[in-house]
Amino acid sequence: MTAGQILFRVRFPLALSVILAGIRTATIITIGVATIAAEIGAGGLGTFIFRGVALVSDALILAGAIPAALLALAADFLLGLLERRLRVA
Repeated sequence: MTAGQILFRVRFPLALSVILAGIRTATIITIGVATIAAEIGAGGLGTFIFRGVALVSDALILAGAIPAALLALAADFLLGLLERRLRVA
């Protein structure tokens, strides 16, 4: 086998699950950081969370936290499906 064939037929399929696990982790971290970015005026769901903390309003905090958590769970679930679909037997 040539070096390219070894890379794409052996090494890449073996490393694919680790690569996708890293992408899943990075996606979840990005969603979490995006909610915190509201603290510097970037907007998003974090705005509700920080307003709720300032106003001591549980409902407002949950209005931002629940959709952010659902977004993270949905992204993790979809990337998990992709990982299972691409998994080598």
